[in-house]
Amino acid sequence: MTREIRDPHQKALALNLEARNYGTIAEIGAGQETARWFFRVGGAAGTIAKAMSAYSMEFSDAIYGTCQRYVSRERLRDMLDKEYTLLLERLDESLGDKTTFFAFSNTVAARSFTYKTDGHGWLGIIFQREPREEPSRIDIHISLHGKQHVQDQETLGILGVNLIYGAMNLHSEPEELLRSLMDQLYSELVEVDMIDFSGPAFEKVDNRLMALRLVQHGLSNAAMFTADGRVTQISDALYKKAILVERSRFRPPTNFTLDLLDCAKKAFMHDDFVKQEEIIELSEMTLKNLSDDGDIDVSDFLYRADILCALGKNVLISNYGQYFKLAQFLFRYTGKPIALTMGLPSLREIFNEKYYEDLPGGILESFGRMFKHDLRLYVSPAMDPVTGEKVGVNDLGVSHHLRHLYAHLLENGYVRPLDTVKEEYLSIFSHEVLDKIRCGDKSWETMVPEPVSRMIKDQRLFG
Repeated sequence: MTREIRDPHQKALALNLEARNYGTIAEIGAGQETARWFFRVGGAAGTIAKAMSAYSMEFSDAIYGTCQRYVSRERLRDMLDKEYTLLLERLDESLGDKTTFFAFSNTVAARSFTYKTDGHGWLGIIFQREPREEPSRIDIHISLHGKQHVQDQETLGILGVNLIYGAMNLHSEPEELLRSLMDQLYSELVEVDMIDFSGPAFEKVDNRLMALRLVQHGLSNAAMFTADGRVTQISDALYKKAILVERSRFRPPTNFTLDLLDCAKKAFMHDDFVKQEEIIELSEMTLKNLSDDGDIDVSDFLYRADILCALGKNVLISNYGQYFKLAQFLFRYTGKPIALTMGLPSLREIFNEKYYEDLPGGILESFGRMFKHDLRLYVSPAMDPVTGEKVGVNDLGVSHHLRHLYAHLLENGYVRPLDTVKEEYLSIFSHEVLDKIRCGDKSWETMVPEPVSRMIKDQRLFG
C-alpha cells in the first residue's frame, strides 16, 4: 500500500477537515508542539476540543495528581485517562452518537539551556474507531537526538501529528501505522524504542512482533519485551541493573544455551559479588539471528518468543551485529557490571578483523570501546570436531599479530573461562536440533529442556 499523505501539514489539515474526529491535546514539559500544527493549518475548531500545556510542575500536579517522575509512562497514562474522561463527561451526551473522541498527550524532557544531554519522552493517544466504542490506546517512548532545542521541538510536533493521524486513519494496519510515525523524520533525530498497542482496534496485534518491527524498520536500534510478553522501555528495565546477555538464534533454545546462561550467572554473581535480584538476564537476538536470507519469518520469530517467554526469559532484539556496539548500547543504561556469555566459536569470530574494517582503529578500536567500562566475556569450552577433545579459552588460536592482545584480555579478566558448562552439552548445536525436528529424528528431544520439547510437540513448532 502506498500512502499519499506524508507531510504533517497535510495530515493535520486532513484531520481538521474530518468532521467526526474531536478531542484534546495536552502536553507538558518540552513537548508543546503538536497542537501548533493543527492551529497553523486552519480549521482546528472542528478537531480540537481543548489544547493545553502544563509546564509548571505545580500546575501539572494540580491537574493530574502527584507522581515520582514527570517524564514517565505513569504520568502519560494519568494525562490520557484524565483528558479522555473529561471529554466523555462533557461531550458524550451531545456529540457521542456521531463523534469519535480522542485524547493525545505527551510528556518530554528535551535538550535545553539547562538540560544539555539527549532528551526522551512519552507520547500516547486514546481514541475510538467508531462512536461510543470502547477506546483503544497507543503508548510510545522516544529518544531524542537533536543537537539544538529547536530540532527537538520540530521533531516532537511532527511525531505527534503522525501518531494522531496514524491512530485515526491507519489503525487497521498497525505495521503501516508504525512505519508512518517516521514520516518526515529520520533516526538521527529520534528513535521510537517502545510501542504498545491495546484495545479493540488492536485485538490481533502481538506487541512482541511490533517490537521486532521497530528494529527491522529502523525506528530503533533495539527493543525489548519481558518474560510475561509485555513490551518494556529499555532504560527503565536496565536502570541500576547488572546485565548478563546471551546472544543466540534460540532456534530452538537447547540444553547448551540454557546451561551456558545459568553457569555464567553463577560466575557473574561470584566474581562481582552481585546479588541475584540485581541481575537482569537478556536473551538477545539480532536481526541477522532472525533471518537466513534477509527476510524474517514472523511465525518462526514468534515460536522463539513463545518458548523464551515460557522459560521466563527477557528478550532483547537489536541490530547490533558487532559486539562492541551492543556493549556501548548497554553502557548507556547502567553503571553496574555487564557480562556477555558465549561459546568458544563466537569468541573466535570476535577476533575476525573483517568485522572492523569500517573503523579507523580496526580491531583495537572495537576492543577499546567494548571493554571501556566494567564488561567481561564468559566463554565456555568447545569440542574439537577433529580430535574430539575439549578446547578452552587458553587453547584458542588467534592470528599471530593479535596474540599479545588476546593475552592482555585473558590476563586482565576481560575474557574468563566458563568451565562449569556440562561437557555433554558442548556438542549440541541449535541448527542441528532444528534439522532433526524437521526430518522427524526424535533424538532432538534429549537435546532441549523438557518444557521446550513439550511446547514444540504440542504446538507443532518449527515445522
